[in-house]
Amino acid sequence: MSQINVRLVIFAVILVANLLQVSLSAVVSSGDFNKDFFVTWGPSHVNTSADGKTRSLTLDQESGSAFASNQMFLFGRIDMKIKLVPGHSAGTVLAFYLSSDQPKRDEIDLEFLGNVSGQPYILQTNVYADGIDNREERIYLWFDPTRDFHNYSVLWNLHQIVFMVDWIPIRVYKNHADKGVAYPRWQPMGIKISLWNGDSWATRGGKDKINWSKGPFVASFKDYIIDACVWNGNPRFCRAESSTNWWNKDQYSTLTSMQRRWYKWVRLHHMIYDYCQDNQRFNNNLPTECSLPKY
Repeated sequence: MSQINVRLVIFAVILVANLLQVSLSAVVSSGDFNKDFFVTWGPSHVNTSADGKTRSLTLDQESGSAFASNQMFLFGRIDMKIKLVPGHSAGTVLAFYLSSDQPKRDEIDLEFLGNVSGQPYILQTNVYADGIDNREERIYLWFDPTRDFHNYSVLWNLHQIVFMVDWIPIRVYKNHADKGVAYPRWQPMGIKISLWNGDSWATRGGKDKINWSKGPFVASFKDYIIDACVWNGNPRFCRAESSTNWWNKDQYSTLTSMQRRWYKWVRLHHMIYDYCQDNQRFNNNLPTECSLPKY
């Protein structure tokens, strides 16, 4: 066999291997909101494009709105491109989260808290584990999230939960279960998105109420990716390290050096609340994870 033919064979083998890896990936999203999600609240306030590629939620005095994934997942990565409610959105809350809906539920939250025109948008994150939360963190977004779509992501695996904005890590919740810290690792969760009236607390602690004359309030969504382990009743399948469950590999057990630099930048310049620094709230007895490594 000639040297050229040998190279062609090697190239073909590599190509087939790469294609096989792609075919084994866990991407379960079709890109069609009508196929992957169902409306859970306010069907008249949920608008989807004819091709199913884009969707919007509306909040007015009549109703809010919401939708949820058809399937449940245990570990993976979820990406959603979102354009937030523009203008004077004080009192509104857009929630993008995963939840197990159990009595002692697990939940991974991103909540976008509406603002008075001209003020920065606040993103609040929270983690429920075994029904316990009180793990809120808040940042100011460093851009106007109402002018264009931005990518909001959750990487959830056996090692950590990473919240990301345009692939920049803004928060890490590490698995310290071996040290007695609760961590979401057994309950499958569904993806949920809702737009609702939270003016009792959302903007300046409830001081700024919804001005309904500024409505209706609309948030838009597109280009989601669900790359996750579909729950089939056997947690061992989702907890295994494999080419399919790529997120469980050691390389995703912590942040990369570049991610750490971005993470520190967010914490230094854009964080406005961290429960791990709120001694008054916890009577100088901060949760255990606050004294443990972040990544």
